Amino acid sequence: MKINLAHSPDADDIFMYYAIAFGWVDTKDYNITNEALDIETLNIEALKGTYDVTAVSFALYPLIKDEYALLRTAVSFGEGYGPKLIRKKETKLKRNFRVALSGANTTNAMLFRIYYPEARIVYKNFLEIENAVLNDEVDAGVLIHESILSYDESLEVEKEIWDIWIELSGGGLPLPLGGMALRRSIPLNRAIDIENILIDGVKVANERKAELSKKLEDEKLVRIDGKMLERYLDMYASDESITLSPLQLKALDKLYEIGFKRGFFTEAIMSSDYLIPQEYAELRQQ
Repeated sequence: MKINLAHSPDADDIFMYYAIAFGWVDTKDYNITNEALDIETLNIEALKGTYDVTAVSFALYPLIKDEYALLRTAVSFGEGYGPKLIRKKETKLKRNFRVALSGANTTNAMLFRIYYPEARIVYKNFLEIENAVLNDEVDAGVLIHESILSYDESLEVEKEIWDIWIELSGGGLPLPLGGMALRRSIPLNRAIDIENILIDGVKVANERKAELSKKLEDEKLVRIDGKMLERYLDMYASDESITLSPLQLKALDKLYEIGFKRGFFTEAIMSSDYLIPQEYAELRQQ
């Protein structure tokens, strides 16, 4: 069975998938093909139902919940860190400052828009945001992915999205950023298989982290390397990414509650209601 899977080109998504691509995981009778696209493109394609399995921003998920199930694995959360609102040093932002964001459907965009309702937003590919600030095209920009670790020395952080999350959520919860979703038209037994393959992929990636990281560097599949890659993967592709924890589910529910109260969603969904029912596999064997 052919499964088309889409993920972002950032190092954590590449890392969490490529144990499968390199043949380190038993994929049974599934032929899994992959494509790397920026996160907002993935969000837009998810709204169209383009891919069988796709990475999405968690803030998008309520808009596709009827077409896609939420997967437990390959998740990215911030814990004391996350996207950063940056500006040039020694500049002061006005209330209606111009800002570049990585996409209207991203989690950071939702939190930013709640906190800065008067900002004038333009949306850009995440790789273009730093230069947009440096070239004075905008007054500030929200950096995501690897960009948060290394940016021009003339720039500094105005606000951490993590701090906005703490203020809005009340604290005590990790910051939900992105995860994976699977098309509901796939038969349930197949959906369970695919989720388990992806779980195994993230598990094997973490078990063979040094080996996989070196292979990704050697084949130039990631934009960063060495200590920076190690640091980034520790942040966003660790054992915490293998399967959603109760605390992570609670954080997702809080995100959806906040989004509902601020008019982004029509209802405050409970994330656990949209997971693939893994217990079905056990019931079939009884």
